[in-house]
Amino acid sequence: MPTQIQASNRDLGPGLLQQTVQMVQSSPPTWHSALLSNAVIFLLGSPILVSGLSLSGIAAAFLLGTLTWRAFGPSGFLLVATYFVIGTAVTKVKMAQKEAQGVAEKRKGRRGPGSVIGSSAAGCVCALLSIYGIGGEAFARLWGLGFVASFCTKLSDTVSSEIGKAYGKTTYLVTTFKIVPRGTEGAVSVEGTLAGVLASILLASIGCRMGQIYVSEVIICVVASQIANLGESIIGAALQEKEGFQWLNNDIVNVINISMGSILAVLMQQLILQSWRT
Repeated sequence: MPTQIQASNRDLGPGLLQQTVQMVQSSPPTWHSALLSNAVIFLLGSPILVSGLSLSGIAAAFLLGTLTWRAFGPSGFLLVATYFVIGTAVTKVKMAQKEAQGVAEKRKGRRGPGSVIGSSAAGCVCALLSIYGIGGEAFARLWGLGFVASFCTKLSDTVSSEIGKAYGKTTYLVTTFKIVPRGTEGAVSVEGTLAGVLASILLASIGCRMGQIYVSEVIICVVASQIANLGESIIGAALQEKEGFQWLNNDIVNVINISMGSILAVLMQQLILQSWRT
């Protein structure tokens, strides 16, 4: 005959599991559901996380994941996860060749907290604006658009840079079109640029499929990301590593880049809507 404690444990198990599932499925998401969902996913995905992030980078990514789930739910989290997986994969393409040429990312491509923050700052701002309902219902979709556009911009930048360093036959300085070595700040290649465009199309399409943005906004995200990346290349060629601009490191340039992509997407969407209304 089961003891009272054994019976209690049997009742507690299913009840606790049911409460956990209900919390994860909370709609709209809560901070508790975001933390729990993020913890479970990070635990299951730890092998992938360790391959692409340092321990401090994982901690920063956990905060980003929690904030993303709280603001945009599972669909927003999936978008960021897709960005991370693709970005990590292309960083490791021809790693030995990149290391031999001195253009590979440090620590075998494992990003630290500065890189995580630099790549997600604009998205985090959009998430916070969405969570606290800034601008009301009229602006809710705009924050989602800015969020998607920021990660489209960063993924496009990462893919174009890494594919360009791996496969670019000729790299040009964007400000002068002078042929320069692979990995030069502000350099672009046809191969890298095309890969970056395809990456932004893919991520924007996933955002659309997940209901984050409308079909028409896929084009907006792609165009905004390419304009922002051109601006980032100009900044890199003209200012980065130049005298008086030593503070302008990659993480700060990343923040500028994704902020441009996010802001441009929101402005373009508003201008298009205004033109349709008139």
